[in-house]
Amino acid sequence: MLRVGLTGGIGSGKSEVSRRLRQRGAVVIDADALAREVVAPGTDGLAEVVEAFGRRVLGPEGRLDRAAVAKWVFGDPAARRRLEAIIHPRVHARAAQIESATDADAMVVHDIPLLVETGQVGDFDVVVVVDAPEEVQVARLVESGRMTSQEARARIAAQSSREHRLAAAGLVIDNSGSLAELDVRVDVLWQALATRRT
Repeated sequence: MLRVGLTGGIGSGKSEVSRRLRQRGAVVIDADALAREVVAPGTDGLAEVVEAFGRRVLGPEGRLDRAAVAKWVFGDPAARRRLEAIIHPRVHARAAQIESATDADAMVVHDIPLLVETGQVGDFDVVVVVDAPEEVQVARLVESGRMTSQEARARIAAQSSREHRLAAAGLVIDNSGSLAELDVRVDVLWQALATRRT
């Protein structure tokens, strides 16, 4: 089994890389998807978040209002750390459970936005960083309608610096261009990862 840690700053296009690796045969374990799963209605994760922060974190259907919570905790580092202390261990445990049920010769890609920030660099055979300049990240986030330029810059600033992330990389994939260019780069990445399995 080759265990790959995949990360990149918000708006870097990490999800596009992840999708392409899955299409090529990798088993992708998406930390964002697991973070939603562990606080789904009826879970002990959601109960603990409500206990810590009150019912204001819930939307009208009793689900965690992720957008509202994100805006709120990104302005309050202590609240963010408290929320992460509830969610991250559950995500880590669920990811380990999925990996243990995977074929022993699989290429397992752990798609983790905060891989560097949470000190997981040493947990993988190789760390792949999806990289794009900050201006490209901001433009993508604004164009997607997900946030304003100011919100995008605040989210980027709350993550590890580009330099710190690149320093942790075993392999870097440049995603500053088009999706067609990314396809070519993912092919090169796939070959580089395949050679590590032999």
